[in-house]
Amino acid sequence: MTPIFDTHAHYDDEAFDPDREELVGSLPERGIALVTDIGAGIPSSKAAQELARRFPHVYCALGVHPSEIDDLDEAAYEWLRREAAADPKCVAIGEIGLDYHWEKDRAAEQKEAFARQMELAREVGKPVVIHSRDAARDTADLMKACNARDLGGVVHCYSYEKEMAREFLEMGFFFGIGGVVTYKNARKLVETVEFLPMEAMVLETDCPYLSPEPNRGKRNSSLNLPFVVSKIAQIKGIEEEEVRRITWENAHRLYRL
Repeated sequence: MTPIFDTHAHYDDEAFDPDREELVGSLPERGIALVTDIGAGIPSSKAAQELARRFPHVYCALGVHPSEIDDLDEAAYEWLRREAAADPKCVAIGEIGLDYHWEKDRAAEQKEAFARQMELAREVGKPVVIHSRDAARDTADLMKACNARDLGGVVHCYSYEKEMAREFLEMGFFFGIGGVVTYKNARKLVETVEFLPMEAMVLETDCPYLSPEPNRGKRNSSLNLPFVVSKIAQIKGIEEEEVRRITWENAHRLYRL
């Protein structure tokens, strides 16, 4: 059976403080062969980097989430640039993007931080991990203005309609599919998964958040990804092993491994 690659996790989160070492260490023997721990600010990027150093099966992404842009001074940009270029376990810049659900009044600052981090990704030759919530149009427009097609990357926790997906697909981006696809109210995402080619999807948890059914509301981990595999297989009308194989290959292409 093909193992699973969790392309977007937050094992540095305090929710994992009680059992982080044991849980992360046990993932390969439980079918989760590789994980990318994603930074969401400078402190969490440093923590993700440390996790990647401790565990051979963990990679990291370094970046600042739109809700954490107060982290971004010139020293922070320089740290990101230096570490992303030098650290062999850093596979992407992220998560970066726009979030108008929580921070709409800071749209201009978010856009500046997003654009600068895309440019930083270009400088260090890494793909980008994109966070976009309630900001579809501005996200796509800024990605086009910054020639994100040349960077490559993934729209993490994709949540928009399939019409919007077409624009990201045309830019050559992957789509992170996680626990939300199993929810009863996830009609938009189910329609998007129906529309997307398998070659455009990767598996992710966003753990400790967004546990799939039947564990919704509990702490998420990579061990829940078989539920996501099963749902994608059902939607696409293919075998679960095919979902595992294709998303495993896609994740390696995404992170250039």
